[in-house]
Amino acid sequence: MSKPKQGVGRPRDGQIDHAIARATREVLAERGYGKLTVDAVASKAGIGKAAIYRRFDTKQEMIFASTVHDMQEQAPPDAGSLRADLEAICGTIATQLSSAPADVLHGLLADIHADTSLGARFNATFIEREQAALDEVLGRAVARGELAELPDTATVHALVIGPIFFWLLILIGDHDRLPTLTRIVADTVTAALIAGEATGTASDS
Repeated sequence: MSKPKQGVGRPRDGQIDHAIARATREVLAERGYGKLTVDAVASKAGIGKAAIYRRFDTKQEMIFASTVHDMQEQAPPDAGSLRADLEAICGTIATQLSSAPADVLHGLLADIHADTSLGARFNATFIEREQAALDEVLGRAVARGELAELPDTATVHALVIGPIFFWLLILIGDHDRLPTLTRIVADTVTAALIAGEATGTASDS
């Protein structure tokens, strides 16, 4: 497996990065996930393929960064409590997943599960970035005294993203009900963490 590009999804030239993201979304709208090619995106963006491959090793990474989030994913501003911070994270997840076309998310999942090296790359880049943001939020809670110790980050990640993903991708639920769902998820996960039900430490994940 090749080493992940440093800062995958971060442009060396902002205009080129925006052109790639815009072109990717346009080609997806025209052709769908299965028929998107790097050649088509490069042509639509008016750039060479080399500019794309300097940023992304695979078209899947390019698509994810253009439709879900890139490596600039950050923890939300400190809202003063674990509950409020988790609701902000859930809101971000809901916005990202509801904005990406359903065929893109299903296609990405299929490709990641079919190719272990691609799955490992996603874990080492995008998933690691998501969990780093979550680590910051959990660290704040420990510093405030809301939590006695850092819980297992991967477990918390699954708890916050799972219900939202299931609602959007499996149940094809009403997007208008997402704010209510994110509040419920934040309430539930906060209660579980304070009760000590998500055991382990971040270093164990």
